[in-house]
Amino acid sequence: MLKIKILLLIFISSSSFSYAQNCNCESNYQWVKKTFEENDAGYQYIIDKKGISAYQAHNDDFLKKIKNAKSDTECTQTIYDWLTFFRSGHFSIRMIEKSNQQSQSQAPASTTNGKTETVTIDIDKFKKEIVSKKDSDIEGIWETEPYTIGIKKFGDVYKGFIIKSGAENWKPNDLKLIFSADRSKGAFYVRNKSGQEIKSIRLVGKNYLEINDFILRRVSPAFEKEEGIETHYEAIKAQKPFLKPLNKTTLLLRIPSFNGALKKDIDSVITANKSKIESTENLIIDIRYNGGGSDNSFAKIIPYLYTNPVRSVRTQFYSTKLNNQRMLDLYENYQKYGIPEDEREYLKKAYDKLSQNLGKYVSLQDDGSTVGINKMDEISPYPKNVGIIINNGNGSTAEEFLLVARQSKKVKLFGTTTAGVLDISNMYFVNSPCNEFKLGYSLSKSFRIPDMAIDGKGIQPDYFIDQSIPDYQWIDYVNNVLNEK
Repeated sequence: MLKIKILLLIFISSSSFSYAQNCNCESNYQWVKKTFEENDAGYQYIIDKKGISAYQAHNDDFLKKIKNAKSDTECTQTIYDWLTFFRSGHFSIRMIEKSNQQSQSQAPASTTNGKTETVTIDIDKFKKEIVSKKDSDIEGIWETEPYTIGIKKFGDVYKGFIIKSGAENWKPNDLKLIFSADRSKGAFYVRNKSGQEIKSIRLVGKNYLEINDFILRRVSPAFEKEEGIETHYEAIKAQKPFLKPLNKTTLLLRIPSFNGALKKDIDSVITANKSKIESTENLIIDIRYNGGGSDNSFAKIIPYLYTNPVRSVRTQFYSTKLNNQRMLDLYENYQKYGIPEDEREYLKKAYDKLSQNLGKYVSLQDDGSTVGINKMDEISPYPKNVGIIINNGNGSTAEEFLLVARQSKKVKLFGTTTAGVLDISNMYFVNSPCNEFKLGYSLSKSFRIPDMAIDGKGIQPDYFIDQSIPDYQWIDYVNNVLNEK
């Protein structure tokens, strides 16, 4: 991919800049508002789209909420909600943690005051009884790192209790979860013993139980593994990329993130399985919940998808003194950010060009073109067919990958519409004057706007997977489509 994209997807932070004010929620909000209005690359685009009167009404409404904020946590959430007027991603606001003190936004209040109810049950007897159980229902012994949990029905409620714990504050017989037999209400106690409301409970196959965002795997009683479901959870729970054969004609490549830190792992998986990829008819690439990272992370995949020249619409950077500081920081601290020395001068040229065009959108490409065309010398005969599994958890660089991949005649997208967080990008982070908040906003705007905007719309699949097909069957579904003769 183009050097400019690789370099500018490095997230860095700036120290705060001068802005005299008292430190309270309203003054911090006013600082966020002023900073965003003056520097965010997507601010004016949304004002032009929605209208200044709508923005003023939005501000009036939120100023009342800001003045009524009763805590730093509530203030942070209200400012975040104010920012959603502009887009659904590529912005952030968070409290800066003070030394020796966790920020309020990171420390939910405990509903148990650090104390936990215990479940009166003989654990050894329960283990023996559960082994002989024939029904694959919720009762049983389950694992979710770092706990082994027993779940048993007591009257009209299910109680989950600790059997074994890797957390020192959790002991055997401690109540870990409780919910009604009809699953309409319940609570799950997390590591610090604060309670979370149980909003969803789903038994998947015979061996997996989902409670909110937690995935529990059955330990006992033992039931035969269901390969499709096992593959689904292997993919969803993966922290690093992997490749595995599904059958003689199909490989599954799972990429949970394009984070720059995973580039070596992605490249390593591709290299280690080169002969398999180049001799197997079908390739499924599962990128569900891949929220992005660096364009360079998917560079090694593209040659296997390529069938014709790929057109990539470029970005333009909004030049302000604060925004341009990012480029100068990259130049002066290139070693810290892992930038090769031979690319350093490019950063200085970019900074100089931006500084000479304050208040303007600037293309940093030497040729001045709004589109880059990438042509490769060879077309790999295998894989012949590529199915990429997508969902609403895909944004940013993951969507950039899809814009490139779907130009191939080999590729079809399967799943649901993506998040739509791409047009306004390249985030920069700055501290508030009182060092209480860190604001993240964006520096660039795509030349796709307005003719092919992705933000707020997302990228649609070629094959929509509707709700009648549960998520744990998506890989099987794509596998069947690719292998259908």
